[in-house]
Order: sequence, then C-alpha cells, then structure tokens
Amino acid sequence: MTQLLTVAEFKDRYKISHSSFYREVAAHRIPIRKIGRATRISVADAEVWAASLPTHGGELSNG
Repeated sequence: MTQLLTVAEFKDRYKISHSSFYREVAAHRIPIRKIGRATRISVADAEVWAASLPTHGGELSNG
C-alpha cells in the first residue's frame, strides 16, 4: 500500500512554505493525488522530489 502525506505533513517534513509547495506542484515537480477533495503526496514522490533538489557543493565561508 502506498504511504501518503497530507499537504501539511509534506510542508512540515520538508520545511517549505505554502506558496513554495503550490509553485512546485504547478511546475509538475511534485505530483499530487486527489482523493475526493483531499490532496495527498506519496512518500515515494516526496523523496524523489527531495533528491532532485540542488545541493551546495562548495565550502561554507566565514564571511
């Protein structure tokens, strides 16, 4: 069975804002599933999205 997250759970888990979440959805980077009026995101899709995010490759500067 596929594990699903609510929008609130997704945003809390990945620390993104409401507008950032819907911007990613509109850009088709986060697939959503509608179950009646409820919006859900599969954990597998969430992990693929997180893995696709850019990483910082350089060293941090102390200013």
